[in-house]
Amino acid sequence: MHPATQLRWINEEKGFGIVATKLIPKGSITWVQDELDRVFRADEALDLKPLTRQLLDKYSFRNHRGEYILCWDLAKYVNHSFRSNCLSTAYNFEIAIRDIQTGEELTDDYGYLNLSEPFTPQDEGTSRKTVYPDDILKCYKEWDEVLEELFPCILNQDQPMFGLLSDGVQDEVKKVATGKKRMLSTLNLYCKPEESRI
Repeated sequence: MHPATQLRWINEEKGFGIVATKLIPKGSITWVQDELDRVFRADEALDLKPLTRQLLDKYSFRNHRGEYILCWDLAKYVNHSFRSNCLSTAYNFEIAIRDIQTGEELTDDYGYLNLSEPFTPQDEGTSRKTVYPDDILKCYKEWDEVLEELFPCILNQDQPMFGLLSDGVQDEVKKVATGKKRMLSTLNLYCKPEESRI
């Protein structure tokens, strides 16, 4: 998780969340799946004790292979928003899609986290009211449009987390940011829920 963040109580409905301790500029990498994050195959998750499975389901997300990714750091406390200020890429990192002010909560759209079941959060006055397991299929074009505009910004920002990306991903990001390669679509994040549900 971006170093300029901390865990803070948000409210009774959300519980804890992650807030910025200083300005995080648009185009900043806010999270990277790194070597300390735990990856559970779907069959491993089935072998866990019931309480452990519940906790894994609550604090993890699923990648395109149906694996459960349990973040070792504060990232597991990032809350959902349909007006999220962070967006996931197909390169195992997230990016700030606008300036995130000091004290502002960092949020994700859970629509790309391959939820097993629909989730209805607090109403934010948006057209979407519920997160569905197949939201990626409906929203990927909109998310791609935002990310394509942002990728050039990545190289113009101080990126304290860039070194956590593999060398191959760093090279890919540089090529996409400079227009030498096409960005991978967020559609690549999708996993059919019935294939790997706990």
